[in-house]
Amino acid sequence: MAHPSQLGFQDAASPVMEELLHFHDHALMIVFLISTLVLYIIVAMVSTSLTNKYILDSQEIEIIWTILPAVVLVLIALPSLRILYLMDENNDPHLTIKAMRHQWYWSYEYTDYEELGFDSYMIPTQDLTPGQFRLLETDHRMVVPSESPVRVLVTAEDVLHSWAVPALGVKMDAVPGRLNQTAFIASRPGVFYGQCSEICGANHSFMPIVVEAVPLEHFENWSSSMLEDV
Repeated sequence: MAHPSQLGFQDAASPVMEELLHFHDHALMIVFLISTLVLYIIVAMVSTSLTNKYILDSQEIEIIWTILPAVVLVLIALPSLRILYLMDENNDPHLTIKAMRHQWYWSYEYTDYEELGFDSYMIPTQDLTPGQFRLLETDHRMVVPSESPVRVLVTAEDVLHSWAVPALGVKMDAVPGRLNQTAFIASRPGVFYGQCSEICGANHSFMPIVVEAVPLEHFENWSSSMLEDV
């Protein structure tokens, strides 16, 4: 969960998000080194009137400043492509959930069960209980087993939306007439919050997503109780 004045990302709750955080730190250090070098060159040029005639026309330095940026781009591109392929991996999911977006709520269908599905609405501010977060809590959470691959099929009924949970490293567009899929593994039990990340209308900021990861035994008890209620 993000908190006020937080400078970094949320704590990673999935292996993919851990990789994304490592890549962010890797790229940030490269940008920091480049910025430091450029700043040093600017200060040196402004603060001195001396001129080196071997730098004014030098084939060696032109070769260096041509090859060096290419090497830097490769150092950034290779781990980026690796994570991109990891995010697309969707091998043998243990659970499949269909998330359909309406204005202004989400509907979830557990496709591995016959009649397990529900609508998830944001809880109004006046109905919140102590400890709940304003504009982020829903009346029904999407419950998933922790440490298990979960596939989410995302679509929309009306306009463009986006199903996003930052702590899990998941963001998938919900497009009317199209079924997109994403996958994640919650590495630990917990409650993870997200919001629609597409500017989809007047109530765009009132469409929260709440994913609750629980141990497998608790998930089985929850699904059984939900099916009994149905």
